[in-house]
This record gives sequence, structure tokens and C-alpha cells, in this order.
Amino acid sequence: MIPPPAIQRGLLTLDRSLFKTSVSAMALRIPASMTMECKKTLGTDMLLEPKIRNVIDSDDGEKSKRLVLLNLNIQTEDLEGASEKTKEFIKEKGIDLTKAEISVGYDHWTADEILRALLPEEIIDEAPSSFTTVGHIAHMNLKDEYLPFKGLIGQVILDKNPNLKTVVNKTDSIDTTFRFFKMEVLAGEDNMIAEVRESGCRFKFDFSQVYWNSRLHTEHDRLVKMFKPTDAVCDVMAGVGPFAMPASKKGCMVYANDLNPTSYKYMLENKGLNKIKDNLHIYNLDGREFIRKAVEDLEKSGYQTPVAVPTVPKGKKGAAVPKPETPAPEPTPTSIAPATPAHKFKTFDHFVMNLPATAIEFLDAFRGLFKGREEHIPEPKIQLPMIHCHCFSKSDKPEDDVRERVEAVMGGKLELDSVKLHWVRKVAPNKDMYCISFRLPAEIAFASDAKRKLEPETDTSSATGGAPETESAEKRSKTE
Repeated sequence: MIPPPAIQRGLLTLDRSLFKTSVSAMALRIPASMTMECKKTLGTDMLLEPKIRNVIDSDDGEKSKRLVLLNLNIQTEDLEGASEKTKEFIKEKGIDLTKAEISVGYDHWTADEILRALLPEEIIDEAPSSFTTVGHIAHMNLKDEYLPFKGLIGQVILDKNPNLKTVVNKTDSIDTTFRFFKMEVLAGEDNMIAEVRESGCRFKFDFSQVYWNSRLHTEHDRLVKMFKPTDAVCDVMAGVGPFAMPASKKGCMVYANDLNPTSYKYMLENKGLNKIKDNLHIYNLDGREFIRKAVEDLEKSGYQTPVAVPTVPKGKKGAAVPKPETPAPEPTPTSIAPATPAHKFKTFDHFVMNLPATAIEFLDAFRGLFKGREEHIPEPKIQLPMIHCHCFSKSDKPEDDVRERVEAVMGGKLELDSVKLHWVRKVAPNKDMYCISFRLPAEIAFASDAKRKLEPETDTSSATGGAPETESAEKRSKTE
């Protein structure tokens, strides 16, 4: 490998010309017709340096000749370091040896190699060359020791990734109402309107004003795969729609909400981008208010679970075609069944609560949510919805920790046979993100009081779903 040249470390601005250098390589001068044979014989004794051709025009001007560059470890005419096979081939063919100069510059090295050459030695153990891509934006999360060099780092990342137009860094400033980190542009265009594709859907949004995390696409897909096309889904903290859009395209009836007006705006736009019609209803409400409103609106709409039409696989030629079922005889006057009620009660099959910092605190909205509807829900262990609530935990017993916090807020015990805790990802060395899924217990759903019976150990969110205004940025890991 060709190392970058020695450069003064600690520079705050990027000077690409400092990376111009040249190295000397041994080369074989051969007839052009021998090129393939030579390459096959030499193998790893040839120069195998990224971005550098190992067969070039001859330095003597002869168009019928080529120079084959050797590995940089081979630097003498006695071919020390080369294999015996290579040495015998050169001797047998009477091939001339010569020296060739290879010129390289800034474009030759990767972002990681450039940054390791430029940054102070004491901070290059983990050169900050990693980032998350959000459309045309590279989203970095620089540690404090790299902040003096943030402009240089951003420019290198931009140079080495031609598909990017903007490099941003997450700052310590948190929007206390909508819980997104503010962004600082390090290099490139000051354009935060991103467009991405995920789960077969298009999403457009202002990355500086809404929450989006590309690392969560696996979790989005996991939950959407659990939904049947005939399900009704209520997405309480929907953002710009990473659950709502694919669930709607799958055929689900979706009611989606976000308190952030910017998220609401782009969710409406994304509905149009994805050509979703009448099975996605979008709200801009507080989470607790939305849960009750969505249940009422779904009931008022008269929505019923669609009858799933079974798909019949195409048979082979000559295969017997199943005969249609014989229609049932018309009932006689003495056997007419009672008329089916014009409106049968239907509620959501799933609630999704994807705001891990505070979602658990909103679970009190389910207490007494279905009070008065007991006669319409004779089989609560089947008819009451599944709730999927994202959260963080630092406990070494996360199953107990998360369940107990949920029960404290909801004021009742969960039915353990319905509870499942799914690990989503690590957000800090001692902090993990989880999704707890459980069926809403009848005891809580039909409770006569809307207050909690159990009190949580701490109250960490406001009624709007935001963080308390006194919460410092340092209390949140930068990797959230």
C-alpha cells in the first residue's frame, strides 16, 4: 500500500495539494502481446494497488510494448521478494527490468486514510469517517475531541462520497417539544430536504425539523410484516410515516398522528408521493388525545375488517379446475336467520408507539379506553388490540424493567402470555432500545377510572410527549 505523505497534523482547513507524491516501482518491459501471459504468471507479484493501473504504456515510446508494474515490496533488480515462479519466467523470457515513477494525489486515498494523516495522533485511533446516509445528506455524530476539525472532516467526507451533497453534524441542542436534535452543516449545500426510499415507499422530509433514523429500517419492516392486510393500525407517534406508509400500501386501514406540525406536513405529502388513497388518515394531535380520537373516529366510520379474498394458485395446463361451490338454497319463511346488525363494533388491531424516550408515559391513555363497550368485545383476549411500544432500558433485566414501567403507567398488570420484548438496537454502551408488544388487558381497557392505580418511579415527559424543559442535552446519549 502507498502511504499518504507526511503532512503537518492538526490543520483546520483542507489543502489537497499536500497529498501529491510519487513512488518508484520495478517494472517489466514486455511486448503488448505478452500482457495476459505475464499477468497470469506474476499473480500477487504485480502491483495490486487500488486506483492504479499495473499495466501502462512503455517509457521508451514503443507503442508495441508495455510496462508491467511490480509489487512495491520488490525494489531491486535481483527481484528480492518475488516468487521463484516470477523470477524463472522473467529469466526464461529475457524480459528487461526498468524503474517506473507512479504519481498519486489526494484522490488516491480513502476518507479514513486522509483523516488519519491530517488529525492529531492522539485522536486518530477511531478516525471519524463513519456516517449515516439520509438521501443526499451524510449525518455525522462527532465526539467533542473532533469538533475543532469539523469543517475539515466534513469536506473530506464530501469529497470521498460523490453521491453526497451535504454533510451535517448533530449538535447538543435538543428541541424540547418534538425531541429532534438540531443540525449543523459542515460541508456542501445547506439543503436539508431529504428524499429516501424505504420498505418500498418514498419519503420526503426536512431532516433538520423531524426525526428520521435510517438504522431503524429493520424495525420498521419487522412490525409491518406482523400486520395483516385486513388489519386496522393506529400509529400514535408516526413521524413522517415509516410505519404508516408501508402498512397502508400493504392494505391496512391506518390512522397516523404526529404532534410535530412539520412531520404532519410531510406525512401528508408522503401519502401523495406513495399514491395512497382512502386507507390512511393523518392527524396532528397530542398522543393521548389522538388515541381516544382515533378509536372514536374508526367506530364512527363504520369500518369493518375486509373479507380476505384467498388467492388461488394458477394450475398447470390440464389440471382440474375446482368447481364453484353450489349456492345455498334460499331460506324458507320458517328458517330466516335474524338480521345482522347494520354496524358491528370494530377497533384497531394494533397500536404503534414509536417514541422510545417517552412513549411508555402515554400508555395511561389506554386505561378505560373501551369502558362502556364491554358487550361489543365479548372476547377481549382476541378483540382488544396489540400494543407495540418502543422504549429505552439500562437494566440488566430489561424484561422486568420495561414490563414494570408499563404496568405502573397503565395502572394494572399485563397478561404475561401476550408479552414479548424485542431488542431493537444499542444506542449507548449501557443503553438499549426495545419494543414491548402486549395485548391490552381487559382490566385496563374497561377500567371505570381513567387514573393510574400504580405510580411510576419517575415522570420524565410532559403531556405533549416532549422532554421536560430542564432536561440537559448531556443526559441524552449522542447516539440516540
